[in-house]
Amino acid sequence: NPRRYKLITENDVQLCRLNHTKTVVSKIMNSKYLRRWEHHHLILGNSEIFSTSPSGFMESSIPYSSILDINVISRWDAGQKFCIRLTIADGSVLLQASNSYLRDQWLHSIQWKRYISKYDKLLRNTKRPDVLTKEIKQLIDLSLTTPIQDDSVNQFPLDLVSLLLKEVNSINHVAYEQIIIALAPLLEKNHPTQQMCDFFTKHCKHSPRSRATVELFTPVIFRILKHNVDFGRYVRMQVFIQEYIQALRSQNGGSQIVREFIKSLHGPSTTCPHPRVLPNLVAVCFSTVFSYYEDRKKRLLMCMCVCACVCMTQSSSTPAAVGAATTTATNINEHISDDDDDDDGGCKYIGRNKIKRNHHHRRRHRHHRHHHQRRLPDDDVADDGDDGNDDDERLLTYIDILRFMSEFDDWRLQLAILLQPIPFPDDALAHRLFTNRMKPLLHNLASDERCDVHSSILGLREEKAGWFDVYCPGGIASEDDDDDELYTVMLMKLIRCCCRRKKFFYTHIKMISAWQLLAVRGNEAAIEALCLVLEFEICEKEDNKLQTIATLQNTSVGKKMYNELCQRQIQLQEIQQKGGPKRLTLPSRSTDDDLRRMLSSGAFGNLECLTLAFTQVTSACALDLIKLPSLRYLNLWSTQFGDTGLQVISEYMPKLQVLNLCETPVTDKGLSCLSAMRNLRKLNLNSTHLSAPTFQELKEKLPSLIECDVKYTDAW
Repeated sequence: NPRRYKLITENDVQLCRLNHTKTVVSKIMNSKYLRRWEHHHLILGNSEIFSTSPSGFMESSIPYSSILDINVISRWDAGQKFCIRLTIADGSVLLQASNSYLRDQWLHSIQWKRYISKYDKLLRNTKRPDVLTKEIKQLIDLSLTTPIQDDSVNQFPLDLVSLLLKEVNSINHVAYEQIIIALAPLLEKNHPTQQMCDFFTKHCKHSPRSRATVELFTPVIFRILKHNVDFGRYVRMQVFIQEYIQALRSQNGGSQIVREFIKSLHGPSTTCPHPRVLPNLVAVCFSTVFSYYEDRKKRLLMCMCVCACVCMTQSSSTPAAVGAATTTATNINEHISDDDDDDDGGCKYIGRNKIKRNHHHRRRHRHHRHHHQRRLPDDDVADDGDDGNDDDERLLTYIDILRFMSEFDDWRLQLAILLQPIPFPDDALAHRLFTNRMKPLLHNLASDERCDVHSSILGLREEKAGWFDVYCPGGIASEDDDDDELYTVMLMKLIRCCCRRKKFFYTHIKMISAWQLLAVRGNEAAIEALCLVLEFEICEKEDNKLQTIATLQNTSVGKKMYNELCQRQIQLQEIQQKGGPKRLTLPSRSTDDDLRRMLSSGAFGNLECLTLAFTQVTSACALDLIKLPSLRYLNLWSTQFGDTGLQVISEYMPKLQVLNLCETPVTDKGLSCLSAMRNLRKLNLNSTHLSAPTFQELKEKLPSLIECDVKYTDAW
């Protein structure tokens, strides 16, 4: 490998200037015995070499354009004089370094500065596209082969080419391709400038099927997406990525090509090695969706303006009517302008409740539109969209990209976090084209086995709607002819995993009518949900309870589940009958199944103290523990009881007074739920993953707490 040198911009050096005039006096003065060396601090500027103390040999600067040649005086190396000669018009300038490496560093640094000064002047004055392309290639080849190692070596050609592309407008298609090919090696290690992004964007728009678009831009896009990029500052870079993806989509089999592009971004391993790829790509998708609905809203308002003007002019051709139509158009145009100024150019969206009301109004009248003689422009735009519209195809492409990303297990969790809360405008949620295309993506999230993923479809807060609320029967995205498949998958996964709790059903009790309707149609998820409503005693009114029971008995599946519920209730009553021991200790190596079999063997209504220390029970035993009505003391020392079980007992066992969680794998996620157990008096959190903020929160929310052991935790 050739030696690499850091670029010298300024340094101290010994300097001697020789005069090449062929007089006797000059020859005597320039002899090696009478040479005079001066010490100077030289600075290599953009166009010349000058000294910080302009005197002696460096009284006047040395322009790079005046340097005819630069070479090493190798024959002096034996005498430990490491010199280079700068040949100028009236003589030579000798620079003497302390060693050969420093001498070569000066040599290559001056050569690089000389070349960039030359190309800067040459390219700025070149107008012919063929000459411009040739010189750009030579400049880039020079930057790739120079032994100088510095950020400016690659950045200078990029900045200079960017300036030229901005100023030169006479570049033809062939020159476009040649410049892109020349820039490709340089962009493998550098981001394109903003002007280059404009140049590349224009090429993607005009020549989406060219070789440069598919082959040469791909490494550039990969580099951008794999590194930290602030698209708020570099908007043109984001636009370049969007146009590149559209160019891929325009190829034959475009959807499959885009899928392969996402797959190559992820890589062949199960985990993507580049953590910035997903956030950057999601940011591009979100930006495209927002831009689509901003433009769509403007088109809708303009269409309403035109219709209003036409209606008013047709009803009356008087000057007053024409003036009223002009005023209406002006007001709507002002409204569009006001929207452009809000939120830094963002679209000012109407409230989600208003969108929902308009959605239900459209649904009521969707089947009666043929009775009207004139269709409003809102009908097509708000409901179906123009399927052949390029803007619609653009929207669907980026929703598909989100879906493709959701097919990778390691990306699914991060994508679920970015989709919560709902990051899209209200107009999108009322647009059938958008909501239908989002279904496969949400199906992938809802089907994931990880609680952190499938629980992301719920709202972050009770008053904040989530994807589960958007697609529920009667929701913004629901349709009269919808088969509720997505909602069924969502509901089934939630109630069979982390949402099999009273809190979830209390929050969604308003959906009981919809569940009853689905249960009558044989929907298994709705039937199971109704059984849990009865089991958790969520229904306050007896009429609702009787109606739910009648609904379950309408189908064979519902009747079977209801009979199983009745059997469980009978067994629960037997367990909770008064009697049995007050204290119970399970032997070590006992499992969840052992605990379940023991509790089903008789009555445990008097059990107040249960010790499961050093057993093999897990969070699954929480569903059995909550059946003990009199339990006040629970010892889970050194078990595998985790956050999931802690969340369950916190909700169902508010009367618990003593709890030992020493050496259990609980974290802040589960420990924060203990704030609901207001009767806790003693709590052992020794050797757990408790943090100081969570401990402080527990002390504030547990008024009866007397003793709390937090040794060997972060709160100790």
